[in-house]
Order: sequence, then structure tokens, then C-alpha cells
Amino acid sequence: MKTMPAAESKYPSTPIQFDSELIGKVTQQGPRYTSYPTADRFSANFQMGDYLQAVAQIKSGGARNPLSLYIHIPFCQSLCYYCGCNKIITKNHSKAETYLVYLKQEVDMQAALFAGMNRVEQLHFGGGTPTFLSDEEMGDLVKHLRKSFSFVSDAEGEFSIEIDPRTVDPARIHSLRAQGFNRISLGVQDFDPEVQKAVNRIQPEALTIRAIEAAREADFKSISIDLIYGLPKQTVMTMSTTLSKVIAADPDRISIYNYAHMPHLFKSQRLIADDEIPSAQAKLDMLSLCVRRLTDAGYVYIGMDHFAKPNDALAVAQRQGRLHRNFQGYSTHAGAEMVSCGVSAISAVGSTYSQNEKSLEHYYERIERGELPIARGLKLTNDDLLRRMVIQMLMCNFELSTKVFELAYPISFSTYFARELEKLREFEVDGLLSIDEDWLTVTPKGRFLVRNICMAFDRYLGMPNLIKLERMQYSRTI
Repeated sequence: MKTMPAAESKYPSTPIQFDSELIGKVTQQGPRYTSYPTADRFSANFQMGDYLQAVAQIKSGGARNPLSLYIHIPFCQSLCYYCGCNKIITKNHSKAETYLVYLKQEVDMQAALFAGMNRVEQLHFGGGTPTFLSDEEMGDLVKHLRKSFSFVSDAEGEFSIEIDPRTVDPARIHSLRAQGFNRISLGVQDFDPEVQKAVNRIQPEALTIRAIEAAREADFKSISIDLIYGLPKQTVMTMSTTLSKVIAADPDRISIYNYAHMPHLFKSQRLIADDEIPSAQAKLDMLSLCVRRLTDAGYVYIGMDHFAKPNDALAVAQRQGRLHRNFQGYSTHAGAEMVSCGVSAISAVGSTYSQNEKSLEHYYERIERGELPIARGLKLTNDDLLRRMVIQMLMCNFELSTKVFELAYPISFSTYFARELEKLREFEVDGLLSIDEDWLTVTPKGRFLVRNICMAFDRYLGMPNLIKLERMQYSRTI
């Protein structure tokens, strides 16, 4: 993947400003841009042969980019009503045994494809609930991955796992560290008991604190907490209490996601009473509170939903212009080929995206035939690659040097993106963006609305036959 030459930032440590009136005025439905083009543009015309060709082109071109491995474990023991992830609710752990047989076969196929360039710098286990697997199953799977790929040292690599504190005890957390994981993310969502009941996720505060303490004792390099605002029965007061507890727990990273209530897409959300969901203004007030409390506590706003301590790897990468965004969110490994295994998992290899089969039945069938279980994907055009880089720069750095961009790509920025720059003038009038001859710079009060700004560069949103059908699937930008 082509990288941009370095450019000295105009505003290396600009604070953020929360303008609730402006946010209320311009917020709309839009993509989160974990990729561009977004996953809803993937086509079933893209199949295994296209993926194999992409890998072959990388090898023939002499590239030896490191790998970022993603492993999807889809199982959960109970249903959280708010969840929109691809998951399978079951208490039958034998299903995991079957799944692991097929998952290892997929791992073997991918490892064979990447022979000679299988250096893994980043590993992420997501789901579902990865800790649905027993300690023995997890240890065996990690051992299989390390036999199949060449992992960098613990000091060099970022090896992370999402956990549900309800499924682990301190001994299990120490075991995860011994198995090679060095970063850990805990789903919390909210500490308030009434909110937890409303979303069917009863998670006593003591369990979460015990997990954080165990992770610290086990010497995890980074501890992250996930929160959600806009859940049923949440108020500014309950959010304030939760934030106090989170800040006291002192995690390295905090993600605060906007709950997107889309029961027409996610059946589980139909179990949430509409009249218990906070109003739009209440949600803005909660977000404003989160921003103020976390920045006052010393956390740096990374972008989108993410905050981190100033010495965390994400904050350091952002200051150095190395921050990247992919299907797992913000990342410090911009040059890595992303190879993903498991049902519904999405890979980003070369100039392609590919997604696995979404149902276990079809996933198993494809692997039984000796095929990579790719169901759909996309080959990026030159225009896609240009726009992806623009969106990456704005999402990660909140600024873009058009002159530096022109050194990397043979275009005149102002000519190629003339229509987009015209759209951006509206954001400039609202004070979200400044535009001059050499720079596009998202202002401190525009940072929370960077998705809106990036949408100006999204060519697919302007297609009349797609916009009505597709944008209804997006969450609101704030």
C-alpha cells in the first residue's frame, strides 16, 4: 500500500471543542469508515480466485509487508439486546469444538498462501466472545497460529483480545497473558444496574474491576474499556457515575460508542423498549459529559469514539502521523496486510477487501471443499485508493497536506477533487474545517464530525440508485 510522505502538522496538540448546537444541526446517517469503500459496497462477484490473485500480485511485486491477523470467535453465552455484531448465542460449548476444527483448516490455507511473507506484527481476537473458548481451547488455537505464522516478539508486537469479564477469573487472565496476548479489551457498556437489566447484560462492577486488576498484575501492556452512550434508561447522572468508576479504574484506552437503535436490522434490539431510549438531546449531553470528564482526567481524543492516555501507542502514533484505521478501528500498523479468519471475518489484502461466509453452515461447506470461505469482496479502483487515502488522513490526523498528497499521487488535488472541495466550503462556513492552498484542516469543533467531512469524498454516496437503499443502514455520525 502506498504511504504518504511525512508532513509537519500545523496543529500537533490542538484540543477538541464540543459544540452541541452545531452537532445537532449537521449530524446525519453516515459510514464509520473502517474501510473505504465501505463493506456495503462488497459484491458477490468477488470470490476466492480474486483473493488468490491479490496475494499473488503482492508476492510478484516483491512486497514483504507484515501481517495483521484477525480471528473471529462468534459465540456468546447470552444475548445483549443492543448488539449488532455477527454472533451465535449458545450455552453448548461443543459448538466451539466443531468451529475450531474448521477455523484451523482456514488458518492452514492462509498460512500456505502467505509462505515467505508470514511475519505477524498484530493479532486481534474478536467476536462474539473470544473467551467463550475454554483456556485449553484458546491455548491450542494460539499454538496453532504460532506454528502456522512467524510472530514478532512480545516487545515488538500488538497481540490483543476482547474479553467479557463475566466469562473469566484472574487465573484465566494470567493464562491469556502467558499465551501471548499483551493487550486486553473489556466490554463494560455501563455500570448502572438498571441499564444493565434493560439490555440484558448483568455485569457486577466488582467483576470488571477484578478483571482490570488481574490484567495489570499480569503485565498487559494496554487495558481498554468499551462504553456505550444512548442505552435505555441511561441519563446524564447515571453516565456521570459510570465515568467516575471508569476513570478510577485507570484504563489506558476508553472507547465510547453511540448506541444505534436499528431494530429493523437487528432483531435483538426489538427487545428494547423505544420509550426507554434517551432523547437525541440527552445523548448529546451524555457525550459532552464524556468528553469533558475524560479530557479533564488527562485522556487524549484520538478520533471517532476513542480516547487514550498520552503515552499510549495510539496517541503516540497519532502525534507521529503513523495512525491507521481498519476494520478493527484505529491501529498503529498501517503497512500490514490484514488477514482475517473465521465466519464473517473481513480481510484487506493488497488493493482488495474480502469477507467470509456469514453463516456457519456455508462457512463449513466451503472449507470442506478445500476452499477459502470467501463470500464477497471488492477490488479497489485507482479512484478508490485515492479517496481511501484522503479519508484515512482526515480520520486519523484531522488534516491533510494537499502538496504532500500530490507528491505521492500524480494528480492536481484541487482539480481532481474540485466538486468535493466545493462541498467542503459549507463545513468551512460552519467552522468545522479550514481550507487553504496547502492544507485541509479539521478544526477543534469539527473533530467529532469528521465522518461528515469524509462523506464529501465518498463517491458511492452520490449514486442516486444506492443512496436511498444503503444509507438507511448507517448509524448517525453523532
